[in-house]
Amino acid sequence: MINLAEAVKLKSILGKKTQELVSELHRSAFVTVEKGQAPKTSYRAMPLIEAELAQVRLDARTLDRLVYEANIQNSVDFKGQKLALVEAIELATQLRAEAELCKEFSMREKESVRFGYGENALLYEIAMYEPDDYRERAIKLEKDAHKLSNLINSKNYSIQINFDDSRYF
Repeated sequence: MINLAEAVKLKSILGKKTQELVSELHRSAFVTVEKGQAPKTSYRAMPLIEAELAQVRLDARTLDRLVYEANIQNSVDFKGQKLALVEAIELATQLRAEAELCKEFSMREKESVRFGYGENALLYEIAMYEPDDYRERAIKLEKDAHKLSNLINSKNYSIQINFDDSRYF
């Protein structure tokens, strides 16, 4: 048994392990020798690597399924709403994106001078919003995203997944 937070980290480890094994498979696939010489290699045999790769891939699929199930079956309470973890994760991502957009708008001036092309006409670019309002909104959205992320992380440590990680730790 591992908790959901460990499972998420393990998913990343399994992805890297898969890449390493594929690279090792490529290295083991060919050897350069002089004509008539027997091939010698310090690499592991391809069937051994392929078997390990198959096991890692199976474990990755199993872990993915278990994580997805846990993310659907478990929830957090945020601002009076009960959100499945999968939805809460997406909402946290969206809150951060919206906060970033609001920050961009908040850094603009309410009114700035622009010069016209070809003429000496003085043009003004005028924001159709209040930059300070967007600054405050960005701060609030970031706080909400942090609160939600903390709820998700806390929940991730409390959820147990039936997965044997002894092959990797």
